[in-house]
Amino acid sequence: MVSASDAAGAKLSVLASYPKETYIASLAGLSILVSLVLRYAIHAQPIAWSIPLWLTLAVGGLPLLADLARRAAAREFGSDLLAGLSVVTAILLGEYLVGAIVVLMLSGGAALEQYAGRRASAVLDALARRMPHIAHRKTDAGIADVGLDAIAIGDTLVVLPHELCPVDGVVVAGHGVMDESYLTGEPFQISKTPGSEVLSGAVNGESAVTIVASKLPVDSRYARIMQVMRASEQSRPRMRRVADRLGAWYTPLAVAVALAGWLWSGDPNRFLAVMVIATPCPLLIAIPVAVIGGISLSARRGIIIKNPAMLERIDSCRTIIFDKTGTLTYGKPALTGIQCAPGFSDEEVLRAAASLETYSRHPLAGAIVKAARDRNLALEDVSLVSEKPGEGLRGQVDSKTIQITGRQKLADSALTALPAVGAGLECLVFIDNVYAATFRFHDEPRTETHSFVRHLKPRHRVHRVMLVSGDRESEVRYFAGKIGIAEVHSGRSPEEKVEIVRDETRRARTLFVGDGINDAPAMQTATVSVAFGQANDITTEAADAVVLEPSLNKVDELIHIGRRMRRIALQSAVGGMALSILGMLAAASGYLQPVTGAVAQEIIDLAAVLNAVRVSLPFDDLTDF
Repeated sequence: MVSASDAAGAKLSVLASYPKETYIASLAGLSILVSLVLRYAIHAQPIAWSIPLWLTLAVGGLPLLADLARRAAAREFGSDLLAGLSVVTAILLGEYLVGAIVVLMLSGGAALEQYAGRRASAVLDALARRMPHIAHRKTDAGIADVGLDAIAIGDTLVVLPHELCPVDGVVVAGHGVMDESYLTGEPFQISKTPGSEVLSGAVNGESAVTIVASKLPVDSRYARIMQVMRASEQSRPRMRRVADRLGAWYTPLAVAVALAGWLWSGDPNRFLAVMVIATPCPLLIAIPVAVIGGISLSARRGIIIKNPAMLERIDSCRTIIFDKTGTLTYGKPALTGIQCAPGFSDEEVLRAAASLETYSRHPLAGAIVKAARDRNLALEDVSLVSEKPGEGLRGQVDSKTIQITGRQKLADSALTALPAVGAGLECLVFIDNVYAATFRFHDEPRTETHSFVRHLKPRHRVHRVMLVSGDRESEVRYFAGKIGIAEVHSGRSPEEKVEIVRDETRRARTLFVGDGINDAPAMQTATVSVAFGQANDITTEAADAVVLEPSLNKVDELIHIGRRMRRIALQSAVGGMALSILGMLAAASGYLQPVTGAVAQEIIDLAAVLNAVRVSLPFDDLTDF
């Protein structure tokens, strides 16, 4: 049970996790709403509906202005600095509503930026939550639960069914399978027998296994992924947003025009008039509206945007890096080849093997049965089924003895008559103790993979397409040849993936697409990252966007949404600023008074925002391959 004090402490902890900008934005929004109600619904006196606005400017505006002053002293000139000058100008003009709106925009944008910056911490938290906190240590007195910090190298541990393996180690008792795809990228569950190595973080199957710890928990594979993730987050450079880059030259230009008008005429009202019409609402409002429109459109297409800034960057990525398993493939083994010995036919061997495999839980059994059903082969009755350690699967099918096993379970003398080892996984079929066939398995590419990869260079100006995988070299090169990717990195650990992505990101903006825990550190390092399909919670936290439907078409849609959003956002921002510059020149020349300038600025803002809203409008075809 959770006590009341614990619940209260948890609520305070949650509240403390929000930045102060969140509270300022909430206060500003509420104050603006109250002021409008008092002014237009209740028809209160000006002093009454001005009080909420004064509160916002005092509580929210002063801290923001102090922060902007520090940034100005450091020569950081962005759109928010001009917004700060606009707040001061609005106060001097008595336009408190305008000042409160600018405070809302400034604080809201800052809160969103800080939220995005906390995403890496959420990834580390998710990694920590996934890792077990206890292990079952086996001693002469029995099995006792101990904390991970109490485990020493050489300890004997029991991993129960469906548990996560707590440390790297070696199996000493038990037979089963473990899902290591989250860590290695291998698409298949791996059989575990005495002598097999196991990795921390792997998901155990339905049978308990006993292991001996070969590393301390802090040195195991899962802990290293957390260390790489933390280092990647700390070293990731902050990229300048579109509004920052435009504001860097717009702000000093506006101030220069305002000062010139004041000094030329000697009338300070011209300075105020220029500041009013120079308020960078096309940057503070139109660009966020365009981004929100892109987020909304993406959500309707089954794409969740975790970091809004990625919409500005994704179309400018010139290097695309793919993980293989589950991203470009289905992540499931498929029987792709049957190599029969003389005297045996494909259908004969496949029917017998599939009939026997219906009684097996081996990771490849389902692929064999599916291949037989796809060929409409009628399965036969089976008897005397056994799956003894070291012998593979054995049974009686139509009065014939069928054995399905692997090379490692055969004597050296029996290996000489077998075909050479090929790419992917394999199993061997013996009928009445005579070698009958080799079944080969691969993780097959998605139906759209080849056309998607082929269209990236001509349609999206992608200069390099790379495949970076934890799979074996033979398997990765076989797969890359089928889909047309020339640059391949195979057998890569999460640490090595990070180095590859970091090197590529130094040369050009990168887009990384992956789906496993082993991809999360690389996602943190890339310019933009996309978690593909129903990824685990750690990967979705690390990614900038999550494509819910397992289809590369959705990745292409996301690129097009980003391109369209950026184009419309730039139209709104640049067009609005161009009109504002004309207005500034008119105000500096004395043709626009402050009040008239405020009206003109509102018209410019409305035009910029209406144009930005177009981003959210649906359009039919978002793919081009």
